[in-house]
Amino acid sequence: MIKILSCKKKGYKKKLINFLEKRRSRKTINTSKVIKILNDIKKNKLKAVLKYEIRFSNNNKLYASRNEINKSIKKLDPKIKKAIDFAYSRIYNFHSLQRPKDIKYIDKYKNKIEYKNIPLQSVGIYVPANLPSTLLMCAIPAQISKVKKIIVSNPRTNGKLNSAVMYAAKKCGVSEIVTCGGAQAIANLAYIQKVNKVIGPGSDITTEAKRLVFGTVGIDGIAGPSEILVLADRKTNINEISTSLVGQSEHGPESQCILVTKNKEIIKKVQKNILENLQNLERRNIATKSLKKHGLIILCQNDKQIVEVINEVAPEHLELNINNYKKYLSHIVNAGSICIGKYTPMAVTDYNSGSQHTLPTLGSSKFSSGLNVNDFCKKISYVNLSKKGVAKIGKFAIHLSDFEDLKGHSKSIKSRIRSK
Repeated sequence: MIKILSCKKKGYKKKLINFLEKRRSRKTINTSKVIKILNDIKKNKLKAVLKYEIRFSNNNKLYASRNEINKSIKKLDPKIKKAIDFAYSRIYNFHSLQRPKDIKYIDKYKNKIEYKNIPLQSVGIYVPANLPSTLLMCAIPAQISKVKKIIVSNPRTNGKLNSAVMYAAKKCGVSEIVTCGGAQAIANLAYIQKVNKVIGPGSDITTEAKRLVFGTVGIDGIAGPSEILVLADRKTNINEISTSLVGQSEHGPESQCILVTKNKEIIKKVQKNILENLQNLERRNIATKSLKKHGLIILCQNDKQIVEVINEVAPEHLELNINNYKKYLSHIVNAGSICIGKYTPMAVTDYNSGSQHTLPTLGSSKFSSGLNVNDFCKKISYVNLSKKGVAKIGKFAIHLSDFEDLKGHSKSIKSRIRSK
């Protein structure tokens, strides 16, 4: 079922890159309708949003009243409430430690330079239908950053609100709930709600919409389908390997699950165990498609190849399910989140370890990070030069502006320098 790539053969890295690129290019995904939806909503506002919601979701109600939200929350299983409360506490506590610090610098001429963190005024969070965990992960950092207005867009299912998402939203101090999905939800947040930034994962259609509204609003990044890479050896429990791969594959047919190992003898055992774990899985068809299309087992010859492979894949999630993980840690520089040791299944980090689950995908961990408190702040520099200070540093600035042939800059600086 899962393809195998041996690093014994020359050119294995090129083959790996080609395999990864087929998925990363997203060429097989048709998102041509997105631009039409965005332009229509930009022009016709809520009328167009409602049109697409009715067409795609048979939903004619775009907002949730406080009364409707409270009624929905009352129906929520107390066990789920407690689970949300528990996750909220851990995510909040960990992310609180990420609060950025302002910087203040004063030199010997009493020139003052400050660098302050200013919270965004508003954010729009897209939450797929039944994922309260996503709302927690996206809204809590916004809450910690003191964003004034948090708007959540969460599609209805058969005309009904998701009670778990509603409870999580209330807990996170969400200002407003918009009940629509897809590209129309992103357009609504960007063009009608006019939020400063749109964040949150979604389908290929939603992701394309986010890409297209970037510039009008900020976005957290271009999120692709979920990914996991598991590093295992001959001592790793086979069922732990397989359940991690199968668990990630059930997200969707475009999810990617990769096993990296130096031990050839575990490969057949893992393949067999995967089939066993798929047997009674509710999302078996989805998981099977994912594993057949994008699953990969990479047989490395040495530790150097293991590090090289992991950094090339740059996975969203990395599980180091081995005892001697320390010899790899300092060499791995590309990953969204690293789960260390046999007691750290990636699936827990999706919910309540406290770390973030909105992470870079499609190789983007080579240059980006997971969602964090900094994503909800702007940085502004404040510069206050003294009379003596502008004279002292201004003359060197004039040398550079003259060199760059920007005489107007030089004149401006000279105008502030006093002879007495």
